[in-house]
Amino acid sequence: MRRKEREIGNREEIEKILKNSTVCRLAMVDEDKPYMVPMNFGYREGALYLHSAREGRKIDLIRKNPNVCFEVDEIVRFRKAKLACDWGVEYKSVIGSGKAILLSTRDEKIQAFNIIMAQYSGREFEYPDEMLEKTLAIKVEIEKMTGKKS
Repeated sequence: MRRKEREIGNREEIEKILKNSTVCRLAMVDEDKPYMVPMNFGYREGALYLHSAREGRKIDLIRKNPNVCFEVDEIVRFRKAKLACDWGVEYKSVIGSGKAILLSTRDEKIQAFNIIMAQYSGREFEYPDEMLEKTLAIKVEIEKMTGKKS
């Protein structure tokens, strides 16, 4: 990171940002081009959990190449000013990379969906079999991540 004074090196602070964020941007490689999608997610014990339909571009790309990158952020506040160049945003963000694993068994999906729902609601839910059959869960085993604040 170029501006070391903005780096968040404390793992607990990085995990707090992950737990407070509401959107994860997941990036994959499509041939020689990047492809990124915003997703709901959950974080637990060094892994991100996301849900998806069973088919589509994202799933095809993960099957071809499980190496992914992700970004989450938390806007703290906007700094307003008279001059445009004096405006700014105070934020905290996490960027990381890892391997995406497609989870397809009933138990794996229920566990992943409960982690995702806990991110937003703090509780677990029941999942109809019909819904479980139509979906996949994605687990990203995080290999590296860094935090930044402005």
